[in-house]
Order: sequence, then C-alpha cells, then structure tokens
Amino acid sequence: MLMATLLSAPTARTLDAALVTALRDAWGGGEIRWLAPQEAAEFALPHMPDNRWEVWESLQTQGVDLAVQPAEGRRKAMLLADMDSTMIQQECIDELAEEAGVGERVKDITARAMDGALNFEEALRARVGLLKGLASDTIQKVLAERITYMPGGSVLLATMKAAGAHAALVSGGFTDFTATVAATLGFDEHRANTLLHDGRALSGDVGLPILGKQAKVTALEEITARLGLSDEDVLAVGDGANDLGMLHRAGMGVALHAKPSVAAQCELRINHGDLTALLFLQGYSAAEFAA
Repeated sequence: MLMATLLSAPTARTLDAALVTALRDAWGGGEIRWLAPQEAAEFALPHMPDNRWEVWESLQTQGVDLAVQPAEGRRKAMLLADMDSTMIQQECIDELAEEAGVGERVKDITARAMDGALNFEEALRARVGLLKGLASDTIQKVLAERITYMPGGSVLLATMKAAGAHAALVSGGFTDFTATVAATLGFDEHRANTLLHDGRALSGDVGLPILGKQAKVTALEEITARLGLSDEDVLAVGDGANDLGMLHRAGMGVALHAKPSVAAQCELRINHGDLTALLFLQGYSAAEFAA
C-alpha cells in the first residue's frame, strides 16, 4: 500500500479540497485524511500511478507538492539533516565571503558545487582559501546578523524528539556554525568541517579529513549502528549534490528546496512546504506537532 501526500506552503494554505478529491478519485485512492486544513492531506493508493510525475509537475505550477511513498514505516526514529539552505536559510561560507569582500566569487563556486558541477572537496578548499586573513570573530558576527532559521525546523525537531527520535546535523559547512544551530534547534549531535584559525584570523585552510558526500553516508552508518537502527529508520533531508548519498541511503530521503539537478534524482521533493512538511510526510497531523 502506498500513501499520497499533498502539501502547500503553510504561509499560503492554498490546498483546495476539490483538487485533493479529484486526484483521489482519478487514482482510485482511499479516504482522504486532512493533516492540516488547506495545507496538507493524504490518501492511500493501491499502486503507483503511471502519471505520477506528470501530475507532480502540474501541481507544482499550483504551489502544491506531491509525494507518493510506501504507507508502512513512515514514522522515523532518526533525523539526519544537512544545515546550509536546509536547517538555515543561508550558506554559511557565502555569508563569511560577503564579510570578506569576496562574496560573488565564493557564491559562484558554492552554486556550482551544490549543483554537482564541481568536486565538493576541491570547491571547499578554493572557497576557504579566499577567506584567508578574515578576522575569526567575523564568525560570531555572521551568526548573529546574517543567519536565519528555515521555518518549521524547531517544530520538526521538537515533534520527532517527543516521539523518541534521535537527531543529527551533518554539514559540509563548519563546526563553528553547526554547534550553535544544533544547540538552538535541539539536535543530539552534529558533524561538520573545521575552519582553521589562530584565534585572530582565518588561515585559509580547512581541517582534515573534509566532510563531504561520503562522510554524510558514513555518519548515517555510524550513528544507526550505535543506536541499533537500520537505514529504513532514518529520515534524511538536504538540498545539495553532496547530500545525495544520504538521501538515497535513508528510508525516507527528502530533497528540500533542492537544486533542480539534485531534486531530479530524488523520489521525495518538497519545493513549497517548509520543514514541517517532513512531519506531514511521516503522517503526523498538525494537531500532533510539539510546541
């Protein structure tokens, strides 16, 4: 049995009951369950529709996300999340680069790396090299003035943890940022790269080994083994090419506001909803969300 979930942006709440009913009827689905009025609904399906992606594309133009996945085992015991442009709305290295006066050069490299056009490790070294000499206290300035959290993140963490889930933040960014983001949102642990500095200025180098695509898969393997969980117990979320390994490995891999080339390689894609969409995909209703 499969479950089809339809979602709109929580700020818009434009999910029309007639649209949901029409799709349910066309696909021969079961009873409609509203997870949040005008925002999220689901219904069971006996088999995968042949025109799923054609319908998905049509719904995208109406501001609606569609996900079809196995109905069983949707509630996950572990969250494995990317940080930049996933749990926060920025790319940390891009914000540091703005302060260093090399914003456009670094943003171009970041965009190409996240789209999969550049090797992640080489791109990271190149970008960090452009930050050489930047005052190390700029990190705290960026955290305070430039970093904002992705809507729905605190609710996602609170709800999953209230249900007993473990939460890990795994980033190709830097521990100076993941430490604050993890503590603020309630992650149990975090892994990221280390920006090298002498307490006064950045050296232009990054600590080894560099945490990239494979390191995120390794984190999934190590943490699940430690907790006695399986890949199927994991919900992974990310937006860049370096997230694809963990997105494909996890029982539920969600491309959230992802680069088009990344989203095209994922079965579950959220382009309109916020991070609470990950709760709806697990079958949580808004009434079950933790404060």
